[in-house]
Amino acid sequence: MKKIQILGIGCSKCKTLMANAEAAVKSLGIAATVEKVETIQDIMKFGVMTTPALVVDGQVKSAGKVLSAEEIGRLLGN
Repeated sequence: MKKIQILGIGCSKCKTLMANAEAAVKSLGIAATVEKVETIQDIMKFGVMTTPALVVDGQVKSAGKVLSAEEIGRLLGN
């Protein structure tokens, strides 16, 4: 099961990225958990300076932009 994390403090871009990640998982039909990481301390553990950011299985895949569901799907390897 993939672990997808959205890093951000709750701005509209972060919420959009979260929705797009959930849509990508649903459209691909893969087993994955999608969670929000909102505390600055936890975000900094990933070395991310610009949010929103997308993390897949512990690896930062994108930072500072809102990816579409299709772009997220490609990052998930399907």
